Amino acid sequence: MSCRAGLTLGASVRGVKSPARPIFRKVTVAKLVRRRATLKYVEVRDYLYLMATQELQPGDPVPSERELCDRFGVSRMTVRQAVDTLAVEGLLQRVQGSGTFVARPKVDLQVRLTSFSEEMRRRGMTPSVRNLRAEEIPASSGVARALELSTGDPVVHLHQLRSADDEPMSVEHTWLPAALVPGLLDDGPPTSLYVALERRGLLPTWGEDSVDAGDADSEEARLLGIPAGRSVLRIARRAFNADVSVEFSRSVYRSDRYTLWVPLARPNRPVVPRHRTPAPTP
Repeated sequence: MSCRAGLTLGASVRGVKSPARPIFRKVTVAKLVRRRATLKYVEVRDYLYLMATQELQPGDPVPSERELCDRFGVSRMTVRQAVDTLAVEGLLQRVQGSGTFVARPKVDLQVRLTSFSEEMRRRGMTPSVRNLRAEEIPASSGVARALELSTGDPVVHLHQLRSADDEPMSVEHTWLPAALVPGLLDDGPPTSLYVALERRGLLPTWGEDSVDAGDADSEEARLLGIPAGRSVLRIARRAFNADVSVEFSRSVYRSDRYTLWVPLARPNRPVVPRHRTPAPTP
């Protein structure tokens, strides 16, 4: 029997059927190269992850691409893939012309009806506020509509820069119906607006937020300490006490320090009769 015949799976030899042999998938050289590159990518990624989480501090640089290529014997593409993965996860941050650094941890911004100060204290951070403007002004048409007032009605306007652990986090514009909060500015702007509202029996009990993404203008960038045009998170809020509109605000949050976290749940099934009974005609 020839070698060719001997390698034929399931072939008959002198009328006796050969037992079936396991068929092994051929692994090409290209597949082996890709598999090796994948393993190297994981090795580089895990090395950077451990370095960023256990050895370095936020703001510290990580080894350059050249150093990582030499250390692991891989291509720049493999190194960039590992760095990009950790950058997407928020662990590393690329800075154009400077290198790659350990990113500062982001604050999870859960959409809930609490004040900035409450949220920062809940995370063990120290909130502070810098008042940029506090005044009583006539309501514009947009503000009046949000607060369910008439255009020109007096409103209290607060323009504030809010920080956590002395780092700028957000810029806020807030409007409140002046008739609901007489004397709010007599002793200067309140440090915590919701504490001031609670003292007046006007603590918001429900509200609605609209969230949008945009770019920081020059004034917002200057206040937040970020480059102009950097992506920011914009949140507009209407807050109510029972059926009374007590607050309208527009806030700009740094996208490099915040990540929006929204818990989700399946909606309850609507309670609808299987067969509707027509309403009686008058």
